[in-house]
Amino acid sequence: MKKDKKVDVIAALKKNLSDSEFVVTTTYQGSTAQSLAQMRWSLASAGIEYHVVKNTLLRIAAEETGRTGVMEILEGPMALGFASDPVEAAKTFRQLTRGRDSRIRVQGGLLGDRVLTGAEMSALADLPPREVLVAQLASQLEAPISRLHRALSWPLQGFRNVLQARIDSLAQ
Repeated sequence: MKKDKKVDVIAALKKNLSDSEFVVTTTYQGSTAQSLAQMRWSLASAGIEYHVVKNTLLRIAAEETGRTGVMEILEGPMALGFASDPVEAAKTFRQLTRGRDSRIRVQGGLLGDRVLTGAEMSALADLPPREVLVAQLASQLEAPISRLHRALSWPLQGFRNVLQARIDSLAQ
């Protein structure tokens, strides 16, 4: 690769590393060019950029952007996916690597500055959708308030029942 081309590739990698919240590393050894192209097209439709990169060029771009954590999950020839939504990206990668050529495997990820292993990537893919998580949080916040309401209203309800029974007995 000529030096001008390397400079362009490093600039593109720096842009992707700095713009993306989430970076996924995958191995592709032994897979065909056609399966990689199909994977790239499927990921592009999900809003994820997917590029095969040279480790040395990635190392330079990572050092210049301060995201050197990505170097911890690189081993051998790698392809990187750049995404903004970590959960959706993890789910998309799981879905595509499960149904396709088994030689494309997720090695790990970089969420902000935190390095994720393959197992943590699977756990991230298992998370429920955002709406479900918000509903679960709302119910957890609501539970103590409703328990307090019941605890405070039960004595008053009992007093009301005693008064109603007395009124009924006097009416007879």
